[in-house]
Amino acid sequence: MSFKSGFSLAGEGKLFENWIFSTPFTINGFSYGAILAFEEVLNSDNRIDTLQLFSPAFFQTQKASYKKMQLRYYKADPEAYEKAFLENVAYPSSYDLKPYYKKSTPKVLETLLNYEWSGEKLQLLRDRGVKIEVYLGEVDKIIDAKACKEFFEPFAKVFYFKQCGHLLKGEKVESEN
Repeated sequence: MSFKSGFSLAGEGKLFENWIFSTPFTINGFSYGAILAFEEVLNSDNRIDTLQLFSPAFFQTQKASYKKMQLRYYKADPEAYEKAFLENVAYPSSYDLKPYYKKSTPKVLETLLNYEWSGEKLQLLRDRGVKIEVYLGEVDKIIDAKACKEFFEPFAKVFYFKQCGHLLKGEKVESEN
């Protein structure tokens, strides 16, 4: 099993352990890591049975101006950008991602913002026998989860978590007891 981490993160795979298949023939990734996992499977000659994509970075429906603005904000103040980004990743939960924080680079952000998912390449993986699973949160503040869901549905089994965000966690409700 190989887990690929998201933008500004490292070691967050354990946050998805309830869904991850722990086999030597499974590759998975979260957000930016989903891109890395997909590319690894696409370019591998090794046996891969399952590709799991957790909240894949999906920005191909965003305008070029949006992507340029994100890069401009990041370059102006990387620490503030990453802090706000991690809060949006956790939304609607208040989950603390600081233990998984890893400084990133403008190049990584530019790569994920401009990545184009290909239906043709996804179909190629399916034709090779790779089972593709996509996990999305309905109230994701990072990506357009609905557009992402619609894009991946012809190629993958899509799990759509109600009232959950990019991290696939919902708002923690306190007990009244």
